[in-house]
Amino acid sequence: MRIALFVTCLADTMFPAAAKATVQLLERLGHEVVFPPGQTCCGQMHVNTGYQDQALPLVRRHVRTFAPYDVIVAPSGSCVGSVRHQHAMVARNAGDAGLAARAEDVGSKTYELSELLVDVLGIEDVGAYYPHRVTYHPTCHSLRMLRVGDKPLRLLRNVRGIDLVDLPDADQCCGFGGTFAIKNADTSTAMLADKMGHVLETGAEVCTAGDSSCLMHIGGGLSRLDSGVRTVHLAEILASTSSSSEES
Repeated sequence: MRIALFVTCLADTMFPAAAKATVQLLERLGHEVVFPPGQTCCGQMHVNTGYQDQALPLVRRHVRTFAPYDVIVAPSGSCVGSVRHQHAMVARNAGDAGLAARAEDVGSKTYELSELLVDVLGIEDVGAYYPHRVTYHPTCHSLRMLRVGDKPLRLLRNVRGIDLVDLPDADQCCGFGGTFAIKNADTSTAMLADKMGHVLETGAEVCTAGDSSCLMHIGGGLSRLDSGVRTVHLAEILASTSSSSEES
């Protein structure tokens, strides 16, 4: 299968390992991954902060860039949620019905990584090996907007060598929420403290999730505590093999 990678801004600028792991994993499974060079920001941060007019050119560009592809994947539930649930809305609010229809078409073939693996490719065992104690944080957009359910956990349970432990109150937000963490810093900090406490309760070496943004927030807090707990994107765990895990 030929799959287009929607890399997302955060992966492109700050956490490229998640995007590289996505490519490595899908190529290992026998698929061709292409990177459409015209892609930029999907506009989620503009929409979430009330700047739909500024998001409109980004929606147009995203639709134009990814329309030629039959399957699109991103290592981010948050950005996939924006493509599926915000792009057509932005176009309709701007009075562009044609763009809205094209945005809905692109959204319908855009998948978060665990969705692509389980729902489209029909795979739950990707042949990964990761000999570490791991807990999984289901991010808000993947849980509530995309409704990926237990797909990430089903993939993790099939990873060889892993000691997967449940995260208490896993469905509670970590407090990031993009600009929420900036505009409501005290509330965000309190939510993060609760999340970190639950992560530490598990005794895990690694906290994983499908969104680098949430992992950045949680990982920053854990590093300030000098906890020794690492944050690792789900794609990186699924891309790990015996040799790569031993090296890490």
